[in-house]
Amino acid sequence: MVSLTDVQSSNSRIASALPPGLVAVFVGATNGIGETTLKQFAKHARQPRVYFVGRSQEAGDRIAAECKALNSEGEYIFIKADTSLIRTVDDVCRDIKNKEKSINLLFLSTGTLVPHKETPEHLHLATALVHHSRARFIVNLLPLLQQATALRRVVSVFGACKEGRVDTSDLHGWRVSMLSARGHAASLVTLSLEALAKKAPDVSFIHAFPGPVKSGIARGTTGAVWFVIKAVFKVVGPLVYIPNQESGERHLFLATSARYPPGTGEDAAAGVPLAGEVAVARGTSGKVGSGVYSIDWDGESAGPKVEVLLAKFRKEGLVEKVWEHTEEEFRRITGLDAV
Repeated sequence: MVSLTDVQSSNSRIASALPPGLVAVFVGATNGIGETTLKQFAKHARQPRVYFVGRSQEAGDRIAAECKALNSEGEYIFIKADTSLIRTVDDVCRDIKNKEKSINLLFLSTGTLVPHKETPEHLHLATALVHHSRARFIVNLLPLLQQATALRRVVSVFGACKEGRVDTSDLHGWRVSMLSARGHAASLVTLSLEALAKKAPDVSFIHAFPGPVKSGIARGTTGAVWFVIKAVFKVVGPLVYIPNQESGERHLFLATSARYPPGTGEDAAAGVPLAGEVAVARGTSGKVGSGVYSIDWDGESAGPKVEVLLAKFRKEGLVEKVWEHTEEEFRRITGLDAV
């Protein structure tokens, strides 16, 4: 476990270890993990410029003002958008690409537990938010990430270390059971990051599991089962939740620490130098510093069981199959591989 003290120590050195003017994009940042991490980034970075994307203008205005109070030298630009739609993702990315030549950090935390709902683009909403939309943001903004002269990192927050069986006949997850859905979707996220790392080995890719945190991911869920689940967490939640501030601090550590370098091992892009007993993490391939990481809430890499499962997926060609499916959906919806 990476101790909270080590996390806080690393974060406190962001201003001195990383250059001023870091550019970050936070998608899904108007509540929960995205919001708390954005505020920690604003607090610790020097003269940051942040684009953050969400659906609520009211929340966006509030968060921009709160970030400005934390760090008046930063610039905080809210973009109102429904990122379940791939065409909308393209519009957001075009806007950012028109304004920026490079990006240091792409932080993705969108998601929903609402099952079996179809988007206007005929994607499964839950999978669209966790997989398709996030992958589209990465593909579109990868050239800008590769242009950064310092930190170059993607953090996707979902179900790391919980990867499970993938139903290759139903990658959208329409027929995947509620018990298997998390493992199926978590594997899609990790496998897509592995595919993207092949295109950009000079960028580090982290799939993170946040642990028990209070977020808005269950909004919109209905039915008896969800009524019971929500009732249980209303009682149990306060006893097990990781405090919001700690969650933000831990995710900022994931976003900036040299513990998770790109596969090229390039020092300039590695992040805040390590201190004490904190060492470079083991990647999804089992190799230390491989560039793709499945990371638990405590900053530690996935265990042997997940590594064996991912190795099996690679041997079966599942990295390529998942990515081919993803690109096919992009072309079906937009006619373009990227914008």
